[in-house]
Amino acid sequence: MQNLWKLVSSPRHLLVFEAAARTGSFTRAARELNVQQPAVSAAIKQLETSLGVQLFIRAHRAVTLTHAGERLYNDVFAAFERIHQTARMLSTQGAQAHVTLSASTAFAHYWMVPRLADFHRAHPGIDLRLQTSEREPDIDAEGISLGIRRGTGIWPGCDSHLIAPEIISPIAAPRVMASAVNLKTVANLPHENLIHLEEPVRERPGWADYFSYWKVPYSEPKTGLRLNDYALVLQAAIAGEGFAFGWHHVTDHLLRQGLLTRRDAWAWETGAGFYLVWSATTPLTPQAEKTRDWLVSLVGCA
Repeated sequence: MQNLWKLVSSPRHLLVFEAAARTGSFTRAARELNVQQPAVSAAIKQLETSLGVQLFIRAHRAVTLTHAGERLYNDVFAAFERIHQTARMLSTQGAQAHVTLSASTAFAHYWMVPRLADFHRAHPGIDLRLQTSEREPDIDAEGISLGIRRGTGIWPGCDSHLIAPEIISPIAAPRVMASAVNLKTVANLPHENLIHLEEPVRERPGWADYFSYWKVPYSEPKTGLRLNDYALVLQAAIAGEGFAFGWHHVTDHLLRQGLLTRRDAWAWETGAGFYLVWSATTPLTPQAEKTRDWLVSLVGCA
């Protein structure tokens, strides 16, 4: 390598030469490299002097390669292309050494976190990072590996796999459920204290949709506990503030712990679902593929 620099005097001269040869113009090369045109001319002249050959035939508005110039350009271009490919691969690996799972706070906290220990036992070498957001981020634009979305499974530019169907039942703390002595049918539920979820961005069904499904007359009250995050709703329900929407896949873990109870007989299966999504155009890293496959393997498991 030391002998090479003796011949070309500076690696910068090769960069300038490649740009001038590819664009066919010292002016365009200067614009691309963000330097003045005389600097390009000087670098090419120094390279020609070092090598002892003429590399370009200079015309008024363009330059063309000599035979010697073409030979050098073919080798320089191939070498730069290999370096570029390797650098791009290393840059991608560095940026995506971890796997990002984007989800709502409630899904991350109540569905994913209880399963993290099992994931780390299965894949101890994968750096999985949970990213919560009040909106549905653009997976490609924001470099997100995997995401959880509610819908029908069809999103432009994304592939998906169903994690859980959307099934909703009324939930409450055990003491609240036990004290609701008049709760004989769904029609009695509007008379209980209801906790309302009012997400600012995500589209989610509410109590009005639930009672419409059961054909129960209902008008939204002007008062009552209203929260903008489902994780807060669950905390309020656990604290005994009233009845809340219970998405089965999120609350199953809390029921097993005895923190909440629900009326399974009053379940509403909406037809929507919660899906694992990933880019259909950007290939997943091997770590992200393993994470996706592990999450898919949980479907149907308690």
